[in-house]
Amino acid sequence: MKNFVIHTLGCKLNFSESSAIAAELEKRGWSQGGVPEIVIVNTCAVTGSAEKKTRNLVSKLHRENPLAAIMLIGCYGALKPELLERWAGVDKVFGSHNKMCVVDYVVSREIKPAPAFFSTYSIHDRTRSFLKIQDGCNTHCTYCTVWIARGKSRSDTIEGVLKNIQEIADQGVHEVNLTGVNIGDFGRGTNEDFTKLLKAIVKQKAIERVRISSLEPELLTDDIIKLVAKNEMLMPHFHLPLQSGCDRILSEMRRRYTTAEYAEKVRKIKKLMPDACVACDVITGFPGETDEEFEQTYNFLSEQPISYMHVFSYSRRPRTAANIMENQISEDVKEERTQRLIALSNEKKRAFYEQCAGQERPVLVESQVADDMLSGFTDNYIRVQVPYSEEIINTIQTVTIDPCRTVL
Repeated sequence: MKNFVIHTLGCKLNFSESSAIAAELEKRGWSQGGVPEIVIVNTCAVTGSAEKKTRNLVSKLHRENPLAAIMLIGCYGALKPELLERWAGVDKVFGSHNKMCVVDYVVSREIKPAPAFFSTYSIHDRTRSFLKIQDGCNTHCTYCTVWIARGKSRSDTIEGVLKNIQEIADQGVHEVNLTGVNIGDFGRGTNEDFTKLLKAIVKQKAIERVRISSLEPELLTDDIIKLVAKNEMLMPHFHLPLQSGCDRILSEMRRRYTTAEYAEKVRKIKKLMPDACVACDVITGFPGETDEEFEQTYNFLSEQPISYMHVFSYSRRPRTAANIMENQISEDVKEERTQRLIALSNEKKRAFYEQCAGQERPVLVESQVADDMLSGFTDNYIRVQVPYSEEIINTIQTVTIDPCRTVL
C-alpha cells in the first residue's frame, strides 16, 4: 500500500477539502501516514504570514522526505503557481478550483476537468464536521485575494447539502458547521438561498446541532436571526466580520455596510438571544487609518456586546487595490493596534463567560484535555472542561457553566 500525508494551512474550508481528499485517496488504495511517497500541502495565502508558513513548511517537509513528491494545492497555488513550481521537491501545483484533481494525479498522473463546485466535509474527530456548502466570492474587498484565488461565488444545492448532512450523521457525528467563502451567498443565480437552506435542514432533522460559520453582515437577514432564535438545532453563535469600526475605512475596504448597520444586526441578535455568542474579525492598520480612526474602531467595539474578536494586522497582498494605496501603516503601529484589540477581545470573552456563569447549557463533549478532563463546546460556543468519563465522549451533556472550568 502506498503512503501519503496531507498538511493543511488556513481556514476551515481548507480542512474540509483536505479531509475529502484524504478519504478519496484511501478509497483508492492509499494509506495515510508512514513514510510518504506523496506529500500534499493545502496552502493559504490570505496574509503574507500565511505564505511564509507555507514556504517554511514545504522546505521542512522536503528535508524530512527528500524522495517524496510534494503536491501544493489551494489559494497560494492559485495566486503564484509559477513560483511554487520552482520550489525544491515540488512535483505539481493545483489551485483552489481544481484542488480535488490532485487525487487523480496522485493515482494515475491524469488531470481530469474540475467541476464548477465540489462539495466536501471533514470527518476527523467524529464529533463535529465542517461541511462546505459554498465557494468563491463576488465581493471584491480591496485588501483581499480570496476572490482571485477562489473565483466567483458558486454553491451546492439544498438537495446536495441535505444528502451530505445525512451521510455525516450516519457516521455518528452530532454537529455540522456550514462553511464556505461567503455562505450567505448560497444559491446565487438559482431560486434557492441560505434561509431556504436553513429551513430545509431544520425540517430534515438528521443531526442534532448545526453551526453557521462566518456570515457577511449585509447577508444576515432578520429571517435568519429569527430562525436561529426559535430552533434549538441551530446554534446561537454568529460570526460577523466587521473589519473596521470606522465608516471611512469600511468604504475604502469596499465593505457593504456601515457601523450603524452592523450595530443594528448585533442588537437584533442580542434582543432575541441575550446569551448568543457574537464574534467578529477586525483588521488593524489598513492604509490611511489614522490614530483617530483606529480609536473609532476601538471605541465602537468596546460599546458592542461582542463575545470575542479575531484580530489581524493588515497585510499587503499583490493584485489588490489596497496594495497600491498611499499612506501604508508601519509594522510597529499595526502591531501596537493589534495588541490593544487582542487585549479588548480577552476582556470581552471573560465578560461573556461570566454572563453565562451558572447557566445550564448543552455541551458536545469532544477531546481529552488531560488525564482527568474532557473538553467541549456549549451551544453558544463556550469551551468548557468536564471530568473524564469514557461514556460521555461524543455525547451532548447538560453542563452548568463554571468560569473556573472554561477555556479562554
